[in-house]
Amino acid sequence: MTPNVHQVIEDTFRQESGRVIATLIGLVRDFDLAEDVLQDAYSTALERWPTKGIPRNPVAWLTTTARRRAIDRLRRDQTLAQKKMVLQSLIELDRQMHEIPPAEAIPDDRLKLIFTCCHPAIAIEARVALTLRTLGGLTTSEIAKAFLIPQATMAQRLVRAKRKIKQAGIPYRVPPVHLLSERLESVLAVIYLIFNEGYSASVGEKLIRRDLCAEAIRLGRVLTRLLADSPDLSEDPESLGLLALMLLHDARRKARIDDTGNLITLEEQDRTLWDRAEIDQGLAALEQAMQMQKPGPYQIQAAISGLHSQTAVAADTDWNQIALLYQELAKSNPSPIVELNRAVAVAMANGPLVGLELIDQIGETGAITGYYLFHAARADLLRRSGRLDEAKVAYQNALSLTRNDVERAYLQRRIHEIDGQE
Repeated sequence: MTPNVHQVIEDTFRQESGRVIATLIGLVRDFDLAEDVLQDAYSTALERWPTKGIPRNPVAWLTTTARRRAIDRLRRDQTLAQKKMVLQSLIELDRQMHEIPPAEAIPDDRLKLIFTCCHPAIAIEARVALTLRTLGGLTTSEIAKAFLIPQATMAQRLVRAKRKIKQAGIPYRVPPVHLLSERLESVLAVIYLIFNEGYSASVGEKLIRRDLCAEAIRLGRVLTRLLADSPDLSEDPESLGLLALMLLHDARRKARIDDTGNLITLEEQDRTLWDRAEIDQGLAALEQAMQMQKPGPYQIQAAISGLHSQTAVAADTDWNQIALLYQELAKSNPSPIVELNRAVAVAMANGPLVGLELIDQIGETGAITGYYLFHAARADLLRRSGRLDEAKVAYQNALSLTRNDVERAYLQRRIHEIDGQE
């Protein structure tokens, strides 16, 4: 097999498997069968394309080949009346398409699949896994590795999610308009969870998992495009806001870690390393969302990130405006973490003691005292205030709560710096 053909097969499967699997699930109404026959089609491509050449429409070829594999499977197992009905439908469809159809003739059912995988009735961790498995084309092993859990555990999550869809009769469709807002919120939450785990890994040796960030951004692009292209729907400002937020965050990726793997804070990053093209894309998506005049939490967070992205020097950051945006975010999405971020912004605008007072008020509620960034933020403001003994204790508290090796190394460096000043 030539490297070029192998790369085409790999790229096609990774980039387009979500569309193909969505079409197949729509036809056979069975997640496992759809995945099995797509894998068969992929294996067949590995055998045939190197000798017979790459098809004119690789996506259409994979879809048709997988559909015919499904017909073969169902012919061997017609134990249920429902399977017989699906088989007859597939055979009739195959009669209508004697040759490989053009790619545009294949319906794009990914929007249906996104809403099915992210149905609120499914546990949130299972929604994440199922979305990555079906729409992302990641293997169970890859997903388990990304989240640092045993493959068997991840496999069980996927099995439970598929069983829930079947037993609960979760419909394979885009929800009706009156349910769209509720369901879309679930979809956006899943995509954001995937991105956050990639951007700041909760555990492990790496701070950033680029594959998860890229997959979340790809899903965000697919979602916004499908909503815009659907004749019954329209562009959604919060979907665009989330896409903007992810792009603006991801643009800083190369500056967040130095050559030796150490974490670099936003204040200390070399901003010439920020991806300006990605920033421009993020700002364009944010502008498109804001023109709809329906602000929401993702748009506000993107606006905050946008303010950071537009300053070449950290000292020029408009912290007053950022604090006001966090205050606005707290109205639509109240949480102690939002208040923590606002307190940090206030501290950067008005001095560490002002921010410390706000953080200590949050601490009195006990809501996030088990969150390592609460202690890390408090430690930083104590350090800036010259209260080094208290800062060291706060850094040690943060160190005891994080399981990411890069973050642990950063906190240990801060403790050593304080030790050197005492």
